[in-house]
Amino acid sequence: MKKLVYIVFLIGCFTYAQDDADVKEKEKALNTSKNLTWEANKELSENNFSQAEANYRKAISKSSENAVAPYNLGSAYYNKETYSEAFGRFKQASELASSKADKHKAYHNMGNVFMKNKEYEKAVEAYKEALRNNPSDEETRYNFALAKELLKKQQDEQKKNDQNKDDKKDNKEDQKDKNEDKEKNEGDGDDKKDDQGKDKDKKDGEDKKDKGDEGDKENKDDKNGKGDDKKDQKKPNDKGDKKPQDQQQQPRPNQLSKQQVKNLLKAMENEEKKVQEKMDAQKVKGAKVKNEKDW
Repeated sequence: MKKLVYIVFLIGCFTYAQDDADVKEKEKALNTSKNLTWEANKELSENNFSQAEANYRKAISKSSENAVAPYNLGSAYYNKETYSEAFGRFKQASELASSKADKHKAYHNMGNVFMKNKEYEKAVEAYKEALRNNPSDEETRYNFALAKELLKKQQDEQKKNDQNKDDKKDNKEDQKDKNEDKEKNEGDGDDKKDDQGKDKDKKDGEDKKDKGDEGDKENKDDKNGKGDDKKDQKKPNDKGDKKPQDQQQQPRPNQLSKQQVKNLLKAMENEEKKVQEKMDAQKVKGAKVKNEKDW
């Protein structure tokens, strides 16, 4: 029994000694980290950024309890306008911070990074978290109010831009519909024009047909009329006269009748006969000799 109690006592002493060693080791690492941070702050004040950055990194790697090293390195990046690196270090500082004061400063600077990147919604949340850790800080309160105002303005502009995009889209669709309607109306107009042309051709054909029917009818009527005239000519008149073709044609004014022409021809033949008889009588007597000489 005494032996068992002794063993437990030894284990307890060993554990205590181990814990004490761990604590001392952590304290030593923290002190080393703080010294490196102090050196980095000095080098940064002397504008030796690269050496300061290296010492800040060493300080962070030496102790996970030193929230000052990442915070100061974040501030150095922020002043160099390397905002993505700065945000990472401020976030690391907020996670390592054990006091509300350190948490407040880390979240406040995270809000500043978001403001630089115009991420106002995230900035509002960061400042809000900073105020939870220190509600009386006037600078954080001012930045928080400014972030909310800029966020509202950004949302209004975004809403306006979205509305303009929707309007442009609607106008584009309306124009597309108008163009389709115009094309459709033009197509209907061409169809209507074609229909009108077909109707006109059809009407012209019908008119020609009607004219042809009328011409055939007129020709038929003329033919029938001529037949009727012939029929009428063959028909004796009511007074019992001879047929028109058997009647002697009456001489027109200043025109000789057949008998007069016959008498005239006979008189001309008699006259010509007398002349011929005289000429024959002269031939019997002999021709007169011409004595005169032609010159």
